[in-house]
Amino acid sequence: MFVAIGGASVLAIAVVRNAAVASFSEAQPEAAAKFWKNHPATQISLGMTQIALAARKGAAVPDGAFRLLRSAATREPLAPEPFLVRGVQAQFAGNATAAQRAFKAAQWRNPHSVQAAYFLSDHYLRIGDAGAGLRQLAVLTKLSPKGAVAISPYLVTYAADPKNWPALRSLFQANPTLADPVFVTMASNARTAPAVLALANPRENIRDAQWLPTLLTTLTDAGQHERAHAIWQKATGVRRAELIHDATFSDRTSPPPFNWDLTSSAVGLAERQPGARLHMLYYGQQDGILATQLLLLQPGSYRLSMQLLGDTARAKALNWSIWCDKAGSPISSVALDAAVRGWRFDVPSGCQAQWLKLSGSSSELPQQLDTTIANLKLERRAPGA
Repeated sequence: MFVAIGGASVLAIAVVRNAAVASFSEAQPEAAAKFWKNHPATQISLGMTQIALAARKGAAVPDGAFRLLRSAATREPLAPEPFLVRGVQAQFAGNATAAQRAFKAAQWRNPHSVQAAYFLSDHYLRIGDAGAGLRQLAVLTKLSPKGAVAISPYLVTYAADPKNWPALRSLFQANPTLADPVFVTMASNARTAPAVLALANPRENIRDAQWLPTLLTTLTDAGQHERAHAIWQKATGVRRAELIHDATFSDRTSPPPFNWDLTSSAVGLAERQPGARLHMLYYGQQDGILATQLLLLQPGSYRLSMQLLGDTARAKALNWSIWCDKAGSPISSVALDAAVRGWRFDVPSGCQAQWLKLSGSSSELPQQLDTTIANLKLERRAPGA
């Protein structure tokens, strides 16, 4: 019985010590060493920590770190970390073949190692094997909870060169869930925006793509209004020539900025209603915008007209204004009640794109305004009319 109890006690101690090492080795390797300094997990964690600290300081890695990892590799042959370090050492020595062999050995020992996938992807891309490198990046995204977000900047840089597009296209076709976060990052930079359209699946409708609003904003911010509008037309199928889109307030699917961007905020509420109407509830507490649309009007004279329903007595709290893109002040503005009689304004030359805005202006005694616009129409006026 004593022998049995003694054996059980030894086993229990070993289990407790392993649990302590497992809980401390990654976050607190020094604390783990107090429990079992020669445990392979402790040695790996201490060695990797020393390497990381040296890299952070730009200092040479201490020999003791490598001794720890070599000792761990002997006693824990399935641990990937010593092979990762061996691969990095080989890279520094200029031995790409040995580095690849070590990184692959690390991944073979632990197919779920994030570090192994990272070092292999970096290695393959360094030596110009784009296909293998991108496949490892796809593995990395599956292993890391935020992998797709983490590697997006890496792939964006890679996508800047059109020569890499075929390899990226294959990657996204094989890993469609990876495409959207990468495309959103690409779409946020005017330099890499062309890659989005080149790499997007041509068989998919881009109207509902996550990256489309970002791409349109990026291009318009860069002053590429015509190009942005052409992409918007391709996405929405709107081909007809028009001065203003959705004057009937019926298009709920086409995205801004070339369709209405309607507000629901502390300023108020603007919403489409059946019967070609725009309903507005302005709270009157603060200034702000209820509706906007980006127009591409040619220089000349224009007239906007409409019908106003509901509370028209306080409609002067709302106003229309037209702004050249990026201008600090409007070309023209008019109170909503006055716009019923027809609002005339001129677009000057050099004003390539214009923001049409419907805004609310608060007063010292704020009052809520509930009104509706119907029969909205924008026409170009003949010269001299």
